[in-house]
Parts: sequence; C-alpha cells; structure tokens
Amino acid sequence: MAKVTGGQLVAKFLKAEGTRAIFTLCGGHVMDIYNGCVAEGIRVIDVRHEQAAAHAADGWTRLTGSAGIAVVTAGPGVTDAVTGVANAFRAQVPMLLIGGQAPVGNLLKGALQELSNVEIMKPITKFSATVFETERIPEYLATALREAFSGRPGPSFLEIPSDILERQVEESVVRIPARYRATGRPCPDPADVETAAALIQRARRPAILAGTQVWLCRAVESLKGLVERAKIPVYLNGGARGALPPESEFLFARSRSLALSRADLVIVAGTPLDFRLAYGDRIGKEAAIIQLDLDYSELYRNRSVDVAMNADIGSALEELGRAVGAGPDRNDWRRELRAREIELLEQEKPFLTSERVPVHPLRLAAEINEFLSEEAIFIADGGDVVTISANVIKTKKPGKWLDPGPLGTLGVGAPFAVAAGVAFPGNEVVALFGDGAFGLNGFEYDTLIRFNLPMVGIVANNAAWNQVRFLQLARYGTGGQNPASDLTPLRYDRIVEAMGGHGEYVTRPFEIRPALERARASGKPACVNVMVDRDVFSTSTKSMSIYS
Repeated sequence: MAKVTGGQLVAKFLKAEGTRAIFTLCGGHVMDIYNGCVAEGIRVIDVRHEQAAAHAADGWTRLTGSAGIAVVTAGPGVTDAVTGVANAFRAQVPMLLIGGQAPVGNLLKGALQELSNVEIMKPITKFSATVFETERIPEYLATALREAFSGRPGPSFLEIPSDILERQVEESVVRIPARYRATGRPCPDPADVETAAALIQRARRPAILAGTQVWLCRAVESLKGLVERAKIPVYLNGGARGALPPESEFLFARSRSLALSRADLVIVAGTPLDFRLAYGDRIGKEAAIIQLDLDYSELYRNRSVDVAMNADIGSALEELGRAVGAGPDRNDWRRELRAREIELLEQEKPFLTSERVPVHPLRLAAEINEFLSEEAIFIADGGDVVTISANVIKTKKPGKWLDPGPLGTLGVGAPFAVAAGVAFPGNEVVALFGDGAFGLNGFEYDTLIRFNLPMVGIVANNAAWNQVRFLQLARYGTGGQNPASDLTPLRYDRIVEAMGGHGEYVTRPFEIRPALERARASGKPACVNVMVDRDVFSTSTKSMSIYS
C-alpha cells in the first residue's frame, strides 16, 4: 500500500480543487506542503513577507473566483499574515490561509514559534481550527473552504502542526472530498421581487449603486440586463468597476452625490451602507431603498430600507430584470445627471491637462487612463492619490479593478500584481501606488522579478502620508510641523532598478506617457516614479468625511 504524508494530502486536495499556485514564505513547520505541491504540479510562489502572501491569495480569489491559498509558518508567520486576512475579511473575499504549528507533542512546552494561532484568527475568519489527525487533513480543508464560500464570503484559517504534516499514512484510508459545497445560488423571495419591481416601475428618478458583490457573484450580465431594461443610471464601486463599459449611456461617476440626494429610489446592490455612504445618510431621506446583499447582517444596517433581499446578487438582479418593464420616461433624469457629469468634468479639465510642475495628480490619472489597454488589470494602492484618481481611471472590462476595499489597507499593490501575473500571464498589469503605500510591500518587486511577472507600477510621489498631513494642516494650521506624515522624496525607480527591474523618473507632465511606454516595452517589472504636487487633496479628504 502507498503511503503519503500530511503535506502530500494538502497538495492532493488542492490539486483536486483546481489550485494552480500557492503563495508562501518558507518555514520549516510547513515545508512538507511544498514537496507535495511540486509533486502535484502546483506552483509555489514565495514572497518576501507573509502579509504579501495573504494579500496575493486575496487578489487571486478576486481575479479568478477560485479560492486563493496562502501557506505560512507558525507563530510570526501567522501573525505577519493577519493584516492580509483581515483585509480579505472586510472585503468579503473567500480565501484560505494554512498556518504551521509546533509539533502536537510539544504544545504548551514553549516550542519554537508556538502561539495560539487559532484564537488570534477567529475574529477575522469564517472558520479557524487545528488539524490533529493526518488522515483528516482533506476533510478539514473541505470544511474550511465550504465555510469560506458560505453566506457572507470570507477567509478561513487552518492550522496544521508540523508532525501532523510530516506523518505518513496509508493513502487508501484517506478520503479526498470531491463534492463538498453547494454550487446553487440563493434566490430572493418572490414576494420581495414583486414589491421591489413595483417600486422600480413607479420610480421617476431611480439610481443603482453596485458594489463588489456584483463581481464576486459574477452578476455583470444580470446588472446590464436590469439597467438596459429599466434604463436606470448606475454608479459602480470597488470590484464592480468595469461592469458597464466606459461609453455606456447608463454609467455615471462624478454625479453620485447629486443622484443619491435627488433619487426617489436607490437600489443598493452588493455594497454595504458603511462610511463610504455616510452610513446610508448620503441617500436622500425621502428615497425608497431596495437592498440586495449576500450577507443577511448587512440588510437594514445603519438605515431602514423598503425591500431587503438576502440573495445571490446575480439571481436577485435577474429576477428584478424579468419583473420590470421600461417604467416612466427617465430621459430627463439621466440628462440632469449627465449635465452634472459634464459640469464637473469641465471643472476638472484644467487639471487633467495641466502642465504645471510638480505634476497635478489628476494629470497623472488622465495619462494612466489613456495608457490602459483593453485587457489591463488595474490595481489601486494608496490613500489620497488613489481617491483623487478613482473617477478618472476606468478599466475597460469587469474584474480588472483591484483595490483594498473597506479596511483601507495599504500595501496590497505589489502582492495583488503577483497574483495577477501568475493567474493571467497574458494580461498587462498596471498599479498606481502612493509613495507611502509603496513602502509597505514594495520589496515584492523582488518576487515579481524572480518569477518574471512584468508590471507597470506608477508611484505618485508627494513625499507624504497626505491624507493625514491634510488633517494636521486643517486642525493645527500651516505654522507647525507635520509629525509622522512627512516622507523623503525617495528614488523608488532606482530601488527597483537595483533589484533588476526597470525604472523611470518623471518630474514634468509631458514625460509621463513616454515613460509609461518605455516601462511597458521593457518587459520587466517596472517602476515609474512621478513627483506629484503634495498640496493637492481629494474632495473626501478635504471634507474629512472618511474619518467621520
């Protein structure tokens, strides 16, 4: 009879799951998993920090729809990954972190890197457990992934002690679960659909706010169907960006505040009523609200709604699309919003084409938007500079926009790029970093270079943590210092060049596009370091609403 180790069982399960790669930083407690992955033809992508491994697994799930897998060693390996797991938890991303642990026989003796990992992970995961029997490793893995994808999606954590991984068992006594989670979609209550359809049918000024769950549920076509049938203006955030093409007559961006304050009906699809919507207060008090969400606990949170559906977003949008007709004439409503879009664009135009030095962040955003190819995956990793750019940079297709999500975690850029490069080697990857954000996981350029994963990274360098710097200026005046928010205008391009990548340094607007083209042509992980005006701030930063 053939014998297999626990590490080989992990790899066999992942192979059956369709896993193509794991993200890891090597550790003695988990190294048997690597041997198993090599034998099963699963790529082992080793990064420079465990946080990056977790971020890469998060990015993999967002891009592919299949669970991203990160493997980290015991103790500090797990604690280093906490931020990446927490980010996935707030963003509702189903991924799996496998952590090492000291041998079972040495637990509570003070073994190397021994720590209560399961308890640490419980508040930020859907499932957190330890495997104590080698034969049950596949069973536990199936449970972890089933929990990750159930209801409100999120990460799972599985701890496997080193002796459980290294132990050999008869393969014949082990069951690799083949079918262990349901594939059907939870559907809305027909009565709710009927009530919601009646509200839509009557509304003269409706709007749709569609969020990340539209992409998570692969509901892009369902959204388009409802929008085109009912002719409703749409605003997209998070992972839903790109769900409608940039030229769509129903897609709006800059006029969101006007639309939400004036609408008589708002359909909130797959995005929470959190700080980004002033906890629901951005929607006018007289507006009816239809809320669609995978997470039952998000329904009615922070604001009462008229119809709430706990369902798969695609299923709910499809049912609504079938139930509604064109409704009243909404041309005047769309013209009003489009006029506001044009007005705000005209106000921005001088900055979008500005020749001033240092570079205006909106000019940089406009150059990036023009540079993006049809299939480009765009990653936003920064604070104020990304907020400024969000209405300017538009991905051409769905599933091509990645940002941290509601936790606001900086440092996702390079790890997300690693995931994108491994998952879709033929796609161009473009990332916009704030200089502060770059410093958190910028060393993952080494990972990109070692695995030959080309990427055009742009650092908007204002030598500051500018959101905090603005708050300091607003609260304490310009006469004082900016403790902890000033940075050095570092040559990040030279750092990447020293690693073996391609670097460009830009100080004037007309230099941006040629530098981007040279970065693309290099075929390497590239860093275009652009010096931008540190005294330009986003509207939301100036209103200080993000901290309210």
